[in-house]
Amino acid sequence: MEFDRKILSFLGPELLDKVISEASLSKIPKGSEILREEQYVKALPIVLDGLVKVYSRFEEKELLLYYIEPAQSCVMTFYAALKNAPSRVFAVTEEDSTLLLIPVQHLPNLLKEFPGFNELFFNQFNLRYSELLDTIGHLLINKMDKRLYDHLKKKAAMLKNNEVRMSHSQIANELGTAREVVTRVLKKLETDGKIEQNAGGIKITGDW
Repeated sequence: MEFDRKILSFLGPELLDKVISEASLSKIPKGSEILREEQYVKALPIVLDGLVKVYSRFEEKELLLYYIEPAQSCVMTFYAALKNAPSRVFAVTEEDSTLLLIPVQHLPNLLKEFPGFNELFFNQFNLRYSELLDTIGHLLINKMDKRLYDHLKKKAAMLKNNEVRMSHSQIANELGTAREVVTRVLKKLETDGKIEQNAGGIKITGDW
């Protein structure tokens, strides 16, 4: 199994060797659904390269929950796997991604033999909880133009590119609003010199 072990060095050499011996490496193209709601989890993913979006769906609307970046995993998937419960979320690759997939049957022994393995998910839980508080703060305090700008800036940082290739409808889904609202606010941000729109995507050009 070939990948740069440094990205998971925080696990420690013994645990990392154990994980590698029991996991498989999978390269997944952009736009692939790797988990859907009500599906039973067969393998726990750790992202080595790329980006995975985790979201829920209510009727016809999507609700962005979080992104999984390199060296991170999915707390919702972890919980479903341990409880042998159906997934409550969808997960799709936002970029071509490389995942380390740990079969769920190995999780109980990993957690028993290596208590430090819990730290990965405690840290992820803390990260997601902090993000949730930030989102609530945005909803309570910031207007849509600030929310939209910050969302694009964060997405660009995760992609390591100052240009975000997303449709207005995709952005609206992630922010839980209407496409018409996104189109109007993007136009305002462009007029204010904070972004540029072109056929390829949306480019961050100014600070808030």
